[in-house]
Amino acid sequence: MTKTKLAVAGLFLCMAASLCTADASKKIYAVRAEKAFLAAQTQFQSATNNTTNAWQFARACFDFAELATNATQRADLARLGIAAGRQLVAREPKSAPGHYYFAMNYGELADAEAPSLAAYKLVHEVEREFKTAAELDEHFDFAGPVRNLGELYFQAPGWPLSVGGKRKARDWLERAAALAPDYPENFLNLAEAQLKWRQTAEALKTLQKLDALWPAAQTNLAGVAWESSWDDWRGRRLAAKAEAARLAPGKKN
Repeated sequence: MTKTKLAVAGLFLCMAASLCTADASKKIYAVRAEKAFLAAQTQFQSATNNTTNAWQFARACFDFAELATNATQRADLARLGIAAGRQLVAREPKSAPGHYYFAMNYGELADAEAPSLAAYKLVHEVEREFKTAAELDEHFDFAGPVRNLGELYFQAPGWPLSVGGKRKARDWLERAAALAPDYPENFLNLAEAQLKWRQTAEALKTLQKLDALWPAAQTNLAGVAWESSWDDWRGRRLAAKAEAARLAPGKKN
């Protein structure tokens, strides 16, 4: 077996080991998300006109929905977040967090209802709210509005079914990496897209940039609140490296 094949095999073994603990970790993260959701809900209900209470509750709805065990639970949580977001942006149309988490919960509802015509229609709402959030504060949540627009254009079907498109996805994903170059997910998203588009040389460069920022990010983005993100990022990084090694054997990544 060549060194390249050994390296790829090693990466897949690491990925398999990570999967063994994924279910247990997800349960822990779900318990934490539910606790945070209930606390945010209580805070929101105590003062529904408070801006911070509203968007933090919408964020908690999204975080909990991400870990939902079924589509019904995901949709119910998303609708709560949408209601809070709608109320907030109607009252404060220039609230970037309001539009941002409004969009995030619309995305969860679309996922819960997919595949359906209703889900495809919701994608346009997601796009509109992320664009508004980006116009108001493109740096929010480590370039979150920009990052999520890039992912939306990358994941969604193209015209005429939906809003997806390679050029738009590339532009927004690259912009997110430029706006928040210390945030791992911005480079992960870009590398995954480049690998899917078979832009192997570009993906290798992106993965090298990810390697460079990784140690500092582990220090700066530390603590219980970041554990689920790091679990996700580590698995995706390994998968991206394995795919890059498969597409470009002999190239260092």
